[in-house]
Amino acid sequence: MDRRRIVGIGLGALAGAAYGTGPLFFKAYVFPAGVDWIAMLVWRFAFATLVSWIWLLLQPRARAALRDLDRWTVARLLFTGAFFIVNASVYYAAIERIDISLVALLMSTYPAMVAVVSLRLGYRFEGRLAWGSLAIVILGTVLTVGGIDSNTNQSGIVLALLSPIAYAIYIVITAWMAGERPGQTADMRSRGKGAEVSPPVAGAVMMTGAWIATLVLGIGAREPILPTQIPSAAWLGLIGIGVFAAAVAIQAFYASAARIGAAQASLMATVEPIVVIFLGVTFLGEAFAPIRVVGAAVVLTGVLLAQFATPSESRPILIEEP
Repeated sequence: MDRRRIVGIGLGALAGAAYGTGPLFFKAYVFPAGVDWIAMLVWRFAFATLVSWIWLLLQPRARAALRDLDRWTVARLLFTGAFFIVNASVYYAAIERIDISLVALLMSTYPAMVAVVSLRLGYRFEGRLAWGSLAIVILGTVLTVGGIDSNTNQSGIVLALLSPIAYAIYIVITAWMAGERPGQTADMRSRGKGAEVSPPVAGAVMMTGAWIATLVLGIGAREPILPTQIPSAAWLGLIGIGVFAAAVAIQAFYASAARIGAAQASLMATVEPIVVIFLGVTFLGEAFAPIRVVGAAVVLTGVLLAQFATPSESRPILIEEP
């Protein structure tokens, strides 16, 4: 495997792990303090936007890339960021109702959806090992569903099942913004230069779009979103969820998809349920049925196999973008 592919795999796993910290921050600090998911999203993306712009401004090449953006590209990036709140809304609304470990495992169906869409719109899986890895991940999810208690909040399950659909759509849009097209990753099309819009720039603008959308949502819902209306006990969770589960996670996934394609990056990011399960059981004392343990192990096996799934033909190794 060439260096850029290895970095892409690592970034995909980093994105999944970073996303996995969000439910813990929300359920351990934010929600118990009386802040619901709408107000949380406003501050999540406020902090994510701040961190992303600081990260961009610290890099001379990123500042130059920002100046080169045309208005149409800026508008598309803002829309992509705004669309992310569809997934985030149903995801955290589900977390208010059911265990974070269950939400995360039900969420792990999204790589299958991305893989199917990528058959026509992106860089498709190649070979039996790729599709076999995906089948293993799906099997792990099915085992998890079989371990759901009948007393579990039904609306929470429905919301958790809607989340991967919205997330898969967001991923495909993001991959197209990075430059992925049918049969080619963004890296292939740019001959190893990476995404069409560099991750720091894309991340900062997309995060801005997400923050504007959540702010409109919060004001429209008449949520208590002013700093003076947020309990002090919630701030640690809000900062954590903004920095790790938004700024780091979203930018890492964008950079991963540019290198190895949306379908492969999605499969790498399914380490997320493993992280969420560990955090939920360790810090929140959530019960975990034996069948879910098996399901989680199967999901992880599929993720580990997937890193060897896509052949490395025609991947240039021109290193320019960090």
